[in-house]
Amino acid sequence: MSFNSLQFLIFFPIVALIFYILPKKVRYIWLLVASYYFYMCWNVAYAGLIAISTVVTFGSGLLLEKFNEDTGKKKLVVAGSFTINLGILFFFKYLDFFFENINSLLGIMKVRPINNGLDLLLPVGISFYTFQALSYTMDVYRGEVKAMKNPFKYALFVSFFPQLVAGPIERSKNLLTQIETLPERKSWNYERVLSGIYQMAFGMFMKMVIADRVAIFVDGVYSRLHYAGTFETVFAALGFSLQIYCDFAGYSAIAIGAARILGFDLMENFNTPYFAGSIGEFWRRWHISLSTWFKDYLYIPLGGNRKGKLRKYINLIIVFLVSGLWHGASWTFVIWGGIHGLLQVIEDVILPRLNALYEKFGINTKTESFKLFRMIKTGILVTLAWVFFKADSLSQAIKFLTRMFTKWNPWVIFDGTFFKYGINQIEFRILIIGVVILLLADLIRYFKKEDIGVFIGRQNFLFRWIVLLTLIFMCIVFGKYGADFDSAEFIYFKF
Repeated sequence: MSFNSLQFLIFFPIVALIFYILPKKVRYIWLLVASYYFYMCWNVAYAGLIAISTVVTFGSGLLLEKFNEDTGKKKLVVAGSFTINLGILFFFKYLDFFFENINSLLGIMKVRPINNGLDLLLPVGISFYTFQALSYTMDVYRGEVKAMKNPFKYALFVSFFPQLVAGPIERSKNLLTQIETLPERKSWNYERVLSGIYQMAFGMFMKMVIADRVAIFVDGVYSRLHYAGTFETVFAALGFSLQIYCDFAGYSAIAIGAARILGFDLMENFNTPYFAGSIGEFWRRWHISLSTWFKDYLYIPLGGNRKGKLRKYINLIIVFLVSGLWHGASWTFVIWGGIHGLLQVIEDVILPRLNALYEKFGINTKTESFKLFRMIKTGILVTLAWVFFKADSLSQAIKFLTRMFTKWNPWVIFDGTFFKYGINQIEFRILIIGVVILLLADLIRYFKKEDIGVFIGRQNFLFRWIVLLTLIFMCIVFGKYGADFDSAEFIYFKF
């Protein structure tokens, strides 16, 4: 069941209505039932994988508390929890990739390839709920939270439907605490519910009006790459940067808004990432829940920056290579992650020298123009790296970049060729309007330090309803959906 489906538009109001009708003490049971139903709408059998992850990590928490004074046994429990959960993730997500590379190596050696005999369907959201469950194991091990005693409340933490399939990847210190205190908290708040509705509406707008529209052009260029030149590839690269942001941040906005309506506060997942002035800052603003997960549970355990510069750089590269592999079982994702890791290392090396040069030549780095220059520079680097993320293969990524820099063709803007990749001039104008609205929302987020739902909720009655009805109108009239359009797929569902 996708957020941008008619099924969800029926499902969610029913869930919210019954949630507020039920006594507070049993509301978590209702949310647990709704969450499993939500997931089973994709595949009933794969709900068993969530159940296994839940049972393993719940039991691990109890054992960790039992072995509180025995460090050796606690480490064995953590190792067992990680082995089982990551083993399941490897089996469904990376086994085919593993055999593919083994067979490539065997082919070089003139040895008969191995047939694994499996045709596995990747369970939706498996990377997200696996990481969320494992974070609980680590938090209990570190003594940051106490082991849960109620298995149903813990099961809701792992499967909470607003953020189940594409995040944010929640922490036990945040979401699990809210679930535990649900009977004591005042959940209904009119202004809060309205703020959640505004947030959901804007997320739908980002996905349906912007992301799904620009995706038509981007996919058109990638599928007809042998015709495309510099202008088409440049716009396709920029378009994918826009598409993946609106697709993923749109999902997060809907998830945060839906949880807010139900009385829960999910962590922020995006904070105007394309306003970042460096790659490091970009990752503090992009997919924040995953970035902080890798920082807390991989980068710091590896030693972080505590063991010298060289070790710090090695740790950064490892984290981003793993991050790339987390996103997908393909070398293009690994290369994409490696690029970001390498760029962070380069920034860390040259930034002190650049700052010395700026000071020597009297360049004021505090001006708006200099900040804009840094944003543009970072945006270009991020956009070029996205080419590897989007490409189906390394050869396609290289071909895309080659045509971007060697097939100069400015005439396509004037002879109409530019609009033969699936999006006409009218659709392009609608896209521009959508981007302008998105830019205004991001400027509000950047300067006001609050999400768009909260900002709209603070305005007067007339403004709030004009904005809400405008967003709904644009989603209905200009949104991309229907029988002939696959609007059910969010990009991050496949990760």
